Amino acid sequence: MTTFYRSALVFLFDLAAPVVAWVGAFLLRFNFSWPVSYEDHLLIGLLLLVPAHALICRWAGLYRGLWIFASLPDLKRVLRAVGASSFVLLVFAALYRASPTIPRSTLVLYPLLLAAWMAGGRVAYRMFKEQRLYGGLSAEGKPVVVVGAGRGGAMLVRELDRVPDWRVVGLVDDDARKRGREVLGKPVFGPIDELPRILAEEKVRHVILAIPSASTSARRHAADLAMKAGAHVFTVPGVEDLLSGRVSVSSIRRVEIDDLLGRDTVTIDTTHVGDMLAGRTVLVTGAGGSIGSELCRQLARFAPARLVLFEHNEFALYTLEQWFTVNRPDVTIVPLAGDVKDAARIEEVFAAYRPQVVFHAAAYKHVPLMEVGNAWQAVRNNVLGTLRVAECAQRHGVERFVLISTDKAVNPTNVMGATKRLAEMACQALQAGGGRTQFEMVRFGNVLGSTGSVIPKFQAQIARGGPVTVTHPDITRYFMSIPEAAQLVLQAAAMGEGGEIFVLDMGEPVRIVDLARNMIRLSGFGEDEIRIEFTGLRPGEKLYEELLADAEQTRETPHPKLRIARSRPVPEGFLAGLRDWLGRTGPVPDDEVRAALGRWVPEYTPFVVRPALRVVGGTAAGGERAASAGG
Repeated sequence: MTTFYRSALVFLFDLAAPVVAWVGAFLLRFNFSWPVSYEDHLLIGLLLLVPAHALICRWAGLYRGLWIFASLPDLKRVLRAVGASSFVLLVFAALYRASPTIPRSTLVLYPLLLAAWMAGGRVAYRMFKEQRLYGGLSAEGKPVVVVGAGRGGAMLVRELDRVPDWRVVGLVDDDARKRGREVLGKPVFGPIDELPRILAEEKVRHVILAIPSASTSARRHAADLAMKAGAHVFTVPGVEDLLSGRVSVSSIRRVEIDDLLGRDTVTIDTTHVGDMLAGRTVLVTGAGGSIGSELCRQLARFAPARLVLFEHNEFALYTLEQWFTVNRPDVTIVPLAGDVKDAARIEEVFAAYRPQVVFHAAAYKHVPLMEVGNAWQAVRNNVLGTLRVAECAQRHGVERFVLISTDKAVNPTNVMGATKRLAEMACQALQAGGGRTQFEMVRFGNVLGSTGSVIPKFQAQIARGGPVTVTHPDITRYFMSIPEAAQLVLQAAAMGEGGEIFVLDMGEPVRIVDLARNMIRLSGFGEDEIRIEFTGLRPGEKLYEELLADAEQTRETPHPKLRIARSRPVPEGFLAGLRDWLGRTGPVPDDEVRAALGRWVPEYTPFVVRPALRVVGGTAAGGERAASAGG
């Protein structure tokens, strides 16, 4: 059927509405007996109401929407037309003086019948079309329980009813007022805590999370319950898309480990950060790394005059340059290859581009690798590299220098952590020495998806069929997302006054063995299929990470996820002695490096390698239990 004929039929349907409503009102008034004495009233009323209603329908915009998608906006247009048409009738009744007078009940019945005809017709058509298009699909798809009976859940149920892949069995929600009720014909079974029982009773093995307004911990709790019940868990990403109605079934995806470890959205004082960065030249060292590259992407939001991307790894630098070319061509970038230990190259970069803000993210971060065979290289990269960039920044009058540090600098038990603490001390000493540059340090723990993260390792092990190797059953780590870490670094940089060590709120620590179990379940396997093997602590590894050293105190900042640590002062003559040590040439044995680090960083306790307990599938395979680092 052509568009013209379809539009003509819709117009004729609406044109019939005043005929049905006006005649119907009289028939109801007289108990369906033909009102002979009111035939003139009927005729004259129709001669007025029909053309008036035709004009009113055009005025009300009734032909903008498609009937198959008839919804609340269409109902509002119908009511607008009914109101205007009823007003015309009232004017007619007031001016028409024929005897007998028009029955008052017809003035009430007319708008009711008019609305029922126009709105009911649209609703009936939509129901017919949806039944014809989707009605046969409801029994074909995989049974699923939706978590969340709010607006997001209702929109999701409506979408799922239109595809053959899913069949919504019901919903769960913690709101007691919704239990026993229905959402679009689907029952609300009960609270989320009863999800395992409901899945067993309904024989359902699929769950979709539709609780965008809930906290991260609530979403994690629901996912944990579903996974422990053996269900496959999916989610609908994008709170704004879900609540605005833009969600589609194609956006449903499996819950990933980032969702279970995810944290609540971070908000920062963008005005304050913007004042620090807008119109300035910003240098990022280690720009191609996990943190450095995200930091660059976040910096681009604040309209810097240019971003100087300093990176040792050629491919990482190329990849970042291409990202900016495609996604942020409006940002002026200067991709530069170089090594932070190369004093001449650093001097050249500062002299040529005059950065006003520096974020120093370049570092060796992998604990076991730096512990054995690479200790002196860790010192040179993490301490000498930091010192050279920081001193150059001070000479060239940089406004702010921000060192990206780590929680492993607190009571370090490994070379990597000790070198990062020593880098912090170097910046503290430079701050104490005076000058224009403000030095600030920011510590945080592991970030999801970073280079060397345990998560890609577990994913690869699961893909190979296992086993998944965990160093110790009790080992825990803090996790945060890379964007969250980068945003909080910017916030700390903006609020710093010089010399502070900022500590990020890392939330609750996560047991690595629980992380491994969740990843196995998310991959659709059980622990009987993919086993977990405990291999013992690696060199330099702690059981528990700390965010503050024992001797340090913290104070609050205006941001709830940032605190400032006050550490012990750096001793007199620290920098001179440090420069002499770092000036050594030739290789330095690991043991000698550890001994020297112990003198520079008193809280450093070198890791002692002990026989480790190897546990396979929960059974001891021999050896002594691995002691916690420093124990």
